[in-house]
Amino acid sequence: QVMLVESGGGVVQAGGSLRLSCSASTVTFSNYAMAWFRQAPGKEREFVAGINRSGDSTDYAGSVKGRFTISRDNARNTVYLEMSGLNVEDTAVYYCAADRRYTMSVYTRRIDYDYWGQGTQVTVSS
Repeated sequence: QVMLVESGGGVVQAGGSLRLSCSASTVTFSNYAMAWFRQAPGKEREFVAGINRSGDSTDYAGSVKGRFTISRDNARNTVYLEMSGLNVEDTAVYYCAADRRYTMSVYTRRIDYDYWGQGTQVTVSS
């Protein structure tokens, strides 16, 4: 079992930036591909960004490409999401997720991820 804890959410004005962090309670963090998903009120949870085990492959949703950057620090068991150019459509609860399959790929479907954090709220005001 892996516990994931997100932090860094908050309220920011449109055009602003935030950095989310997700800490994992496992000594084998580098075995897991990681991802960020988000869920806005009344909407399905959607893929935002993913990163493979080694950190040399990433994938992004089209809506955030060029604005968000995912990265990881395997020594600190932490994955990050740097968000810039935020707009009101980015308002959502952001979830960190871990894929336990021992693969170098990045997957974008919810069912590909086995462990989830509790989420952190990001609110962008106009």
